[in-house]
Amino acid sequence: MEKVNVYEKLSTFSDYWSPKIVGEMSDWHVKLVKLKGEFLWHLHENEDEMFMVIKGRLVIKLRTEDIVLNEGELFIIPKGTEHMPVAEDEVHVMLIEPKTTLNTGNVKNERTKEHLEEI
Repeated sequence: MEKVNVYEKLSTFSDYWSPKIVGEMSDWHVKLVKLKGEFLWHLHENEDEMFMVIKGRLVIKLRTEDIVLNEGELFIIPKGTEHMPVAEDEVHVMLIEPKTTLNTGNVKNERTKEHLEEI
């Protein structure tokens, strides 16, 4: 057991859309990621996904509406829900999701990160 300072961990990397594992609990990962720009439309067939904004402002586009998340706010995306995160400026996010969750969900392309770095 050890405590994690998310601000210190966030200061160790600068790449975007590349989640880093900072903790594990049961079959779940706690991840930190920096976002900027648009990601891609995707869904996770078997996993729910939680976004919590630590710094900045994140828009999660759904097919039916846009969810705006400010610092300190979180949103849980139910499995099977198509979504696209958009960050106009740099945003720092904590993700809590099952270990099986692939960052690009049902889409595999150059942005897919199959093996995540632990920091």
